[in-house]
Amino acid sequence: MAVPKDLDLKLPYITEGILGISGRIRGKPEDFIVDEIPAYQPVGYGDHIFLNITKSLKTTRDTQIELAKLFDLQRENVGHAGLKDKFAITTQTFSLLLPKSEPDEVAKIVEDNLGVIVNWALRHPKKLRSGHLKGNLFKVKITELEKPVEIIFERANKIASLLQSIGCPNYYGVQRIGKNGGNVIEGYEILGGRYLERNRWLRRYLVSSTLSYLCNLYLAERVRHGIFTRLLVGDLAKKHDTGGVFTVEDLSKEQPRCDAKEISFTAPIYGYKMRNAKADAKKLEDMIFESSGLTLGGLRENRVIGTRRMGRLLPEIDVNKTQNDLMLSFALPAGGYATTILREFTKNEEIPLVYQEPDMEDEDET
Repeated sequence: MAVPKDLDLKLPYITEGILGISGRIRGKPEDFIVDEIPAYQPVGYGDHIFLNITKSLKTTRDTQIELAKLFDLQRENVGHAGLKDKFAITTQTFSLLLPKSEPDEVAKIVEDNLGVIVNWALRHPKKLRSGHLKGNLFKVKITELEKPVEIIFERANKIASLLQSIGCPNYYGVQRIGKNGGNVIEGYEILGGRYLERNRWLRRYLVSSTLSYLCNLYLAERVRHGIFTRLLVGDLAKKHDTGGVFTVEDLSKEQPRCDAKEISFTAPIYGYKMRNAKADAKKLEDMIFESSGLTLGGLRENRVIGTRRMGRLLPEIDVNKTQNDLMLSFALPAGGYATTILREFTKNEEIPLVYQEPDMEDEDET
């Protein structure tokens, strides 16, 4: 299996017919605010202390390591639900296995030593684990606009209206793919047995980057061929409210539900145990996989299980303006990338967007 000579990294916009707003994202950490939306609240008792922390210029992993050292814990005894950006102001919850400590005392020690704000501290019986969140709320300021803010505001509202009407492809962002596809190439090298990465987390991450790239190719194919908002016979569709997955057999019955944003198709995260689509949808999935040069045998050898990913995001976007800047607010489910939404507004893949910490929390594909 050889690495493709030319990676196809150019993804089509779903709002292609609307001019972009350009501008700069994250000129300062306070221009990019992320608040975690929890899947549940701590119950007030148990051996773990949940700390809700607001931080800046610290990665989630940095904070996890600092908390472990501060309380003489093994790193695995400090839990979190997802990874957050470094160059931003982020609020997220960590859990610490401290059965004999008082939550208020722990909160004070953390604030005094780590330079963060602890919003609250409560007990819970179980550790906070990856994926234990509904999603994230983003508040983004776009600065250095190239046109008067009134013109930009009008364009942004048109883009937001279309995204809210039909949804946005659930692409993986550059954080996963890597600059110029660097992560994808290394993942191919690992899968081809030409590169041995001993760090287990990094190995999984690089392999997942290759699978994410193929998922992006699949989504791009649906956009380019006008089947992003249209279901195919054999699609594995997912219910947005309950998460239930089923095979689309009757288009006349299911397409209206898709139009009403009750369901969406799912995209493949290839692996030897991935649940396959059928009929026309399977033909498209097979075409992408066969062109990749990967084999199911190779994925099995590397213990790549595979899964499905929701094919579209359905964001509710608030657009506001100041005298010189544009403000966007939106929520995304776990696994959704803010950069996927923001690129639809800027129409510029080379905008000065600060690189984010890699996030592995959205899928369990390996």
